[in-house]
Amino acid sequence: MMVILPAIIAFAFAWWLTGRLCSPRSFFLILDHPNDRTLHHMPTPRNGGLAIVTSVVISLLAAASVVAILRPSVPVLPKGLASGSLWIVASMLLVFVISFVDDWIGLPASLRFAIQTAAALIIIGGVGLTLSSIPIPGGQNIQLGWMAGPVSAIFLLWMANLYNFMDGMDGFAGGMTAIGFGFLAYFGWEAGSPVMLMIATFVAMSALGFLVHNFPPARIFMGDAGSITVGFLGGALILLGVRDGMFDFWVPIILFSPFILDATVTLIRRALRFEKLWEAHREHYYQRVVLSGWSHRRTVIAEYAIMVLCGGLAILYQNATDGKRWVILATWLMMFLSIGGMVKMLEQRSKRKGLHASCASHVTTGTPTCNPLTTASPGVVRGEGEEECTSPQEERATMPRL
Repeated sequence: MMVILPAIIAFAFAWWLTGRLCSPRSFFLILDHPNDRTLHHMPTPRNGGLAIVTSVVISLLAAASVVAILRPSVPVLPKGLASGSLWIVASMLLVFVISFVDDWIGLPASLRFAIQTAAALIIIGGVGLTLSSIPIPGGQNIQLGWMAGPVSAIFLLWMANLYNFMDGMDGFAGGMTAIGFGFLAYFGWEAGSPVMLMIATFVAMSALGFLVHNFPPARIFMGDAGSITVGFLGGALILLGVRDGMFDFWVPIILFSPFILDATVTLIRRALRFEKLWEAHREHYYQRVVLSGWSHRRTVIAEYAIMVLCGGLAILYQNATDGKRWVILATWLMMFLSIGGMVKMLEQRSKRKGLHASCASHVTTGTPTCNPLTTASPGVVRGEGEEECTSPQEERATMPRL
């Protein structure tokens, strides 16, 4: 009862409020206009994060009320204002407020980063959530020592911002939130942690209510207020779970790897090419799939399948012996290497189809058309999959006479 009723409230309120925020008459209407980074083509509201965060807070208050009514002898906050869960929610709201204001009127990146850093320091210093070591299956853990604080802060900031980077396709971030936090709720239930169970459940249910309106074709987006806040909260819950021994550090990394690996690998690739990392782009793997011809719906459904598969691998890893954990990690890595190869194949196929369509469109005008049977002219080098273009007159001239 402490979880089920507030979870239903979270879903219902998020669904209702998101629907209201979609309206052009909404007081909080903030439009996301298409640009070089986005995949949508029409201005779309991007205030959905307000519905998600508001629903989470309301459901937490509902859960506290249920506890106060059914178990009056049990304190809602055992440690009062020093309770870690209170500071986690407070830091989440701090990130949300600055992100929402940025969505509304725009703020300098330096100010946003400073507030996010302050929220991370609340999690690290106030709650005491740090990543003290990185486990090696079957071996000794890598102790971070004095680097634990800085590494934990970087992790929180990266989780917040990578979530924002990945919120670029209809239903994508909403689905990752519902599935990822749903699995975190399972681990919280398995470990007997009411804080993890309730917060993760309410976030997942709020994301589902939002996803009703965000699934392709989306009527509304999360906006920075939603994606950055959810990513930051996810990072905080990961540190909480690791510190309290609910799961191994690699468990949430595997669970959220559809986001973590895509964002991290894309950033590294762009850095190695000396590109400006702060500039808008469409080089994430999910963006490349859509640009190769897949629809938003087809792509996001495939991503959901990968997310669920990663959740299953995370559960297997959690309950496996050290020897089997290496097998699971190897399987996980090979899966994403294969996915990367498939994305590359899709791009090459799309380029070949584009060349065919481009050349064939000139047939009726007498301008060059594709002829895959002819050979390249001297001094002309064709790339892989490319075909030489000849005019219809030249094509007839090269045909054998009967």
